[in-house]
Amino acid sequence: MCGICGIIELKQKSANADLLQPMMKTMKHRGPDDEGIYSHAQVALGFVRLSIIDLTSAGHQPMVSDDRNSVIVFNGEIYNYIELRDELIASGVSFRTKTDTEVLLKAYLTWGESFLHRLNGMWAFVIYNKVENTIFASRDRYGVKPFYYLLNENRLIFASEIQPILAVMNEKPKPDYQSIFDFMVFNRTDQTEATFFSSIKKLQHGHQLTISKNKVAIEKWYDLKANLKEPFASPDEFKELFSSAIGLRLRSDVPVGVCLSGGLDSSSIVSILLKDYNKQDLNTFSAVYEKGQNGDESEFIDEYRQQLDNMYFVTPNAETLYNDILQFIKAQGEPISSTSPYIQFKVMELAKKSVVVTLDGQGADEELAGYHYFFGLFFKDLLIHGKPILLFREIVAYLKNHKSLFGLKTFIYFLLPKKLRTLTRVSEKGYLQPAFVSKHGEHTTIAGNLYASKSLHDALLDHFEYKLEHLLKWEDRNSMWFSLESRVPFLDYRLVERTLALPGSDVIRNGTTKHILRQAMLGTLPEKIRNRKDKIGFDNPQAEWFRTPQFQILVNDLLKSKSLISRGIIDSEKAKRLYQSHLNKKIDCSKEIWKWIHLELWFRQYID
Repeated sequence: MCGICGIIELKQKSANADLLQPMMKTMKHRGPDDEGIYSHAQVALGFVRLSIIDLTSAGHQPMVSDDRNSVIVFNGEIYNYIELRDELIASGVSFRTKTDTEVLLKAYLTWGESFLHRLNGMWAFVIYNKVENTIFASRDRYGVKPFYYLLNENRLIFASEIQPILAVMNEKPKPDYQSIFDFMVFNRTDQTEATFFSSIKKLQHGHQLTISKNKVAIEKWYDLKANLKEPFASPDEFKELFSSAIGLRLRSDVPVGVCLSGGLDSSSIVSILLKDYNKQDLNTFSAVYEKGQNGDESEFIDEYRQQLDNMYFVTPNAETLYNDILQFIKAQGEPISSTSPYIQFKVMELAKKSVVVTLDGQGADEELAGYHYFFGLFFKDLLIHGKPILLFREIVAYLKNHKSLFGLKTFIYFLLPKKLRTLTRVSEKGYLQPAFVSKHGEHTTIAGNLYASKSLHDALLDHFEYKLEHLLKWEDRNSMWFSLESRVPFLDYRLVERTLALPGSDVIRNGTTKHILRQAMLGTLPEKIRNRKDKIGFDNPQAEWFRTPQFQILVNDLLKSKSLISRGIIDSEKAKRLYQSHLNKKIDCSKEIWKWIHLELWFRQYID
């Protein structure tokens, strides 16, 4: 796990390797253990290393091939590198190191671009062939590892984070207002190649980038829909493959722990580690609050008290958020739509004291319809496909289990035309400037791509395509800020390709989500957790936090500031009235308050 960066000149000019140092310095947190530079002709590559596998100097990058003709910089982990290495050795390939980096390089040199389909892991890498003067770059299937770039007619600049590119840009960065609109209205980011910086893009998940004869080409190498396999025939089959995915992610030469929220997903990982791998010395890291406070899951986390000796806890609060806010904004690099990633930020800070690798349940909600609004999509699926009796039964079961009308509200919302879906979300906010909405509302892709699915199956595929990546980005930033590697076993492609082939009834049944996971974990997961119906995640008492004196001062100062008003995004007076209603406890608009704070402070940090 590392950070990579580089400069590739496209006009026969020699690359300036001196520019790599400021790039590497801005992301040294990604790789505190080692660093390296390679420069030749039009190409300069930089690397900072976090040592995970083969901690010796053999893992130094940039890594050069045996014939000195090819060079790689690689961020990520190839979990099946041992199996690939054995396969390559059997075909006559020799190895100098025990690293997955060398396996990656030699797999490419042996099998060509198609070798990507053999990889089980997370990655963003660049391979330079100095003889042919070509570049081959790739990003993993679902976007676990990042790859950002700035491309113009003269050069390509790339890095694992946006900040290294900002450090060497010739021009002042400008905001991407369409990204800001989607963020403010839909709470979504990263659904396209765009970032919050107009000139900086990201290589999308499952895509590759090549440069040949100074021409840049980007294409998709992995299509999830085209790679779906046979669905699981039983919960036992699911559990077997899930356990295998966790086992692969234990491969490490440094300590491993789990971010334990108390929810179904992370608890399933912990239970598998205890039952299948006898990891009694496991370290877990959790955020807890006072009993009764929003987001506290202590009663579920405590189910492991008798089984684990190394359980660690942190309690984020209004004061820690206030004190950390500028550092957190710097760590993320782009605005985020809730304070939930801040809780993960504090859990990672805690984990850093004990481990170097963490396992996390990210991806399970997109894979198994974990979000509450998936009920609305499921109901829409049943209606469109003419199953009124089952629809009625599922609605009744939903109301009985959840005592909420939210699923029915989302059902109605997803039946609306695309334009009305956008207008509905805009009207919910009530504080956006009409000119801003008018200019960018017509160009959003979210209402069509993410919320127009006609079946639960399509909705899950669309979430992998358009929604999952921003969660993975936040996880990458939070973990790497503290020099940690975060691994996500639910996103093992073998598991994903069979789970997303399941019929809807194996995902949602009797008003409950994640049906096959719950069945698979029978006898392994504590029943109190296995039968949970609620969905919390990294929820927290943010509504209370934003009523504290320090946040009242901060929010009011931001809303009346000339800079915020001049941006033409937020109607300051309407936002003030909403905030006052929040302070009076008439409403809870804490999610909107956070977006006001983060967006304005992001502008001041990176744009102004």
